[in-house]
This record gives sequence, C-alpha cells and structure tokens, in this order.
Amino acid sequence: MLRCFLNPLPVSISRLNGKSQSEEHAIANALEQLASQYRQIAEELQNTDWEAVEYSAAGEPIQKRYHVILHYERIRKAESKFDALQDTLLGNTVVENAKVNLIEIDDNLPIQPIT
Repeated sequence: MLRCFLNPLPVSISRLNGKSQSEEHAIANALEQLASQYRQIAEELQNTDWEAVEYSAAGEPIQKRYHVILHYERIRKAESKFDALQDTLLGNTVVENAKVNLIEIDDNLPIQPIT
C-alpha cells in the first residue's frame, strides 16, 4: 500500500486569498504548484534517458507505459469565459506551450487520465 504524506503548504491560504481571488481558487493554485513539484520529482527520480530503448531477449523493443501530463495555464482578457476558451483553443499553442511530465508507470497501476 502506498501512503502519501504532504508537508503543510508554505504559504497561508489567507495570504493567497486577495485581489479578487476566491479561497477555492487560491487553494487550487497552491495544490497545482505542489502537484507540479511532485511530478517533477517523480520524473527526475526515474532518471530516464529520453531516447533509450530496452529490448527483450528476442531483440524486440519493450513497450512501456507512461503517464503523460500536460499542464497549460494562460491569463487572458476576454468578454466571456467562452471567448477566453475559444481564443486559447484557436491559438493552437496549448500543447506546444504546455509543461510536460512523462512518468513511467507499471502496467498494472490503476490510473486513469483526468478528463
């Protein structure tokens, strides 16, 4: 069984909550920053050569399973949420400008992408 223990957030929520930011938004931002740090640590601990390919005894490439995480944030002025979303999607830079983490995972790990 895997147990996770997190250190308390280094910044108090009351300090984050300001300038028209709801407490929920402040918490979401703080959690995303924490998640980003842990994704980076997980990726670095694997110390994987990006171009390395492992082969079976028969000489066939071994397929591995990866959790590919794209994170993209943008601050956009727009007339509506719809316009902000459309401007982002039509710009077609989401994947190109995203922070990408690739973490090798076990074939039996019951993980599903967030949809």
